[in-house]
Amino acid sequence: MYDLIVIGAGWAGISACMEARARGLTCALIDKGPLGGTCLNTGCIPTKTLIHSAKLYSQVKKAAGFGIEIPSSHLDFHKVQQRKQRIIGLLGNGIDSLLKGTQVIQAEAQVIAPDCVRTDSAELRAKRILVATGSIPAQIKDMPFNGNSVLSSDDALKLPEPPESLLIVGGGVIGCEFAGLFSSLGTRVTIVELTGQLLPGMDSDIAARLTACFKKKRIDVRTSCDVRTVDRSVFEKTLVCVGRRPCTQGLGLEQTGVSLRPDGACTVDDMMQTNIPSVFAAGDCTGGIMLAHFAAFQGRRAVKSMSGIPAQVPGDFGPAVPGCVFTDPEIASVGLTEERAAQSNVRVRVYRFDFMASGMARILDETDGYVKIITQESTGKIVGAGIIGPKATELISTLTVAVQAAMTVEQLRDTILPHPTLSEAITEALK
Repeated sequence: MYDLIVIGAGWAGISACMEARARGLTCALIDKGPLGGTCLNTGCIPTKTLIHSAKLYSQVKKAAGFGIEIPSSHLDFHKVQQRKQRIIGLLGNGIDSLLKGTQVIQAEAQVIAPDCVRTDSAELRAKRILVATGSIPAQIKDMPFNGNSVLSSDDALKLPEPPESLLIVGGGVIGCEFAGLFSSLGTRVTIVELTGQLLPGMDSDIAARLTACFKKKRIDVRTSCDVRTVDRSVFEKTLVCVGRRPCTQGLGLEQTGVSLRPDGACTVDDMMQTNIPSVFAAGDCTGGIMLAHFAAFQGRRAVKSMSGIPAQVPGDFGPAVPGCVFTDPEIASVGLTEERAAQSNVRVRVYRFDFMASGMARILDETDGYVKIITQESTGKIVGAGIIGPKATELISTLTVAVQAAMTVEQLRDTILPHPTLSEAITEALK
């Protein structure tokens, strides 16, 4: 009998196995697909690899502004795709070493009892089971994926060539990233979003700035727009990006008595435990914040919980979970936005610094955007931040630490950051 069986080899499952090994627990990891789950194979890594190639292609086009003459530039998308697959392979090999000491089983898995998992060829028993089966792209009922004219995000990553025209349905993180990617590659892109702004739920000022940037790039942005009003026949491809849904079907959880929400998500408490004491769940299958780094955090938390270690008490406004959007310019945020603060009746003070005034942003010729820091008026604590601009997805780490540690304006402002860098925009914003 194992101490733990993990179903799902994404970042929640892998992180749980590593935590279990560190605590001396015997562990088996079961997944029918390749190691790395969505993040490595059809999510974070492949999309950001393609996005980086697209950005480099855009930078080459403006090289003359840096005093570099490049006679011509040509995009070989086949080689771009080859590089993507090579990176996935290299990182996949690295996961093998992370899982030393864990029995990895490539098979279908079904929970048939609170202490038993059935695979294609055996029944395995464990003191505890962790479900970490991730999520899959959500579909629109009247617009099912067909892999040809109507694409999922998975399908879009496999395209042999950028389409001439593309309709993107859904202006969330995934839709915006693909809009920026394919626009940079020469595709005529239209993005439609049912709500009143791109990136619903994120800072409205930043969403408005991204909309303006997209329009400069000749991306047709249509907010408050129902896709049923759009003539899809004029587009070569339609890419549906309306979110993701938990992947729990066929696992036998209902028969085992595990409580599931209507969308199929596992219901868990702060310790990642379901209503069945021996069954835990982590990552996208819990239906919460669907981010790889949060899934990894949940996987570790689940194993700590099994080991009797209480969950870390979150801050006044919950755990500091950064969110990133790899558009150009990049976007990142953590903690409260002004809108969420108002909804929570929290009085805030807002600090800003524009990258137009940043020496390094001028050097990079990437001055579009700003740093925005949200502080609680009564305490001076930093409770949120948003960045749109160069390397926003890297810069948000400093502000994530500040929010998690409940730093005050004075503490962060008096921190010495190097010059000339983009990061000094953080402390400059507070002066």
